[in-house]
Amino acid sequence: MEIISVPFIIFGLVIFFSAFFTVKQQTSVVIERFGKFTSIRNSGLQMKVPVIDRIAGRVNLRIQQLDVIIETQTKDNVFVKMKVSVQFKVIQEKVYEAFYKLEYPHDQITAYVFDVVRAEVPKLILDDVFVRKDDIAIAVKRELNEAMTTYGYDIINTLVTDIDPDIQVKNAMNRINAAEREKVAAEYESEAQRIRIVAKAKAEAESKRLQGQGIADQRREIARGLVESVNQLNEVGINSQEASALIVVTQHYDTLHAIGADTHSNLILLPNSPQAATDMLNNMVASFAASNQIGEAMKTTKPKTKDKLSGGGNDVPPLQG
Repeated sequence: MEIISVPFIIFGLVIFFSAFFTVKQQTSVVIERFGKFTSIRNSGLQMKVPVIDRIAGRVNLRIQQLDVIIETQTKDNVFVKMKVSVQFKVIQEKVYEAFYKLEYPHDQITAYVFDVVRAEVPKLILDDVFVRKDDIAIAVKRELNEAMTTYGYDIINTLVTDIDPDIQVKNAMNRINAAEREKVAAEYESEAQRIRIVAKAKAEAESKRLQGQGIADQRREIARGLVESVNQLNEVGINSQEASALIVVTQHYDTLHAIGADTHSNLILLPNSPQAATDMLNNMVASFAASNQIGEAMKTTKPKTKDKLSGGGNDVPPLQG
């Protein structure tokens, strides 16, 4: 009799302990009785009716992440692969909806992500896809929240973590970027060259101005010296014409002396015979004398011309009535 009762005792203990179960933190347990929903149990030690009640499933309340890879086409007909990461969790107050209304939540979320991305990306060119990826992520989150809240899911965040165009498109973009940078570098180099040329031109202009000013000052001093020399020669009885000729001849010999003193000079002065200075002096004296005679003749002819033009009364006969 005692041997027969042992199995019953063991069976009773098994039934008794099966009434107790534990639920982990951030987890909810759905209890059913004869296939019908009874209750939801949260973390801790829980009890159910043995044999009659059963654990239908456990629902994870922690934040989960689903990575969705989508291939779509941009407005400028470039195919890109995008990776969208969706972070979501089950709302604790809506465990019933999450467990019973939606059987495959991952597939449902993936379908909505595909729908939104393939509606937004074709509106943008490839460059704008990179710039406005946050706008795409916001659009995905907004659409998912509207749809998944009904099923007890909360969309925490959506992130566009990768945009991968075709390899040929990436190479073309890299070449465009490199060409653009080379263009900018060329513009900067041209600007620098322009600045150097302008600075050099300004320096040359300033140099020429100062050089011209120096030459003008030099000629002014030379003229002042010539005037003083002519005045000194006039004081000893030499007239201005002879003084000027003498000064020119003196400068001629000074020039010959300067040319001869420079051993590296390749300048040739023609004519350079001993008679050249005498001829130069005679020609200058003759030209000065001729110019003086012409000047005196012009002075004497001017008054007569004026008298003829005025029409004097002595030359005009009187009118007869």
